[in-house]
Amino acid sequence: CVLVVDDNRDSADSLAELLRLSGAQAVVAYNGPDALKLAARVHPALGILDIGMPGMDGCELAQRLLADPAHQGLRLVAMTGWGQENDRARVASAGFMHHLLKPIDIAELTSVLGGQLARTGDANR
Repeated sequence: CVLVVDDNRDSADSLAELLRLSGAQAVVAYNGPDALKLAARVHPALGILDIGMPGMDGCELAQRLLADPAHQGLRLVAMTGWGQENDRARVASAGFMHHLLKPIDIAELTSVLGGQLARTGDANR
């Protein structure tokens, strides 16, 4: 399952629909606290998280998800409008495996994720 988290509802819903069309099971949350609750229920294999969310930003969300033993093996992709070197360093230190700039290019996302999308539909991760 892929967890998509973005406070921009249209962006989150559109990305989730594109992932579903690619064969992935995708679920959506629009803020950090809701994402934590949803992740506890669905145990995603992959998270695509917006960084610039109000309240709990994507880096804090990533750290909280990765600190939970229930999410061992969770792979994270950051999506953000921030692409400076210090932004990339902050994202990497939060535990993200990739840093993609908005608007997300689906070909780039597919390339970054490789065969991982097909595996995310597996109920056992």
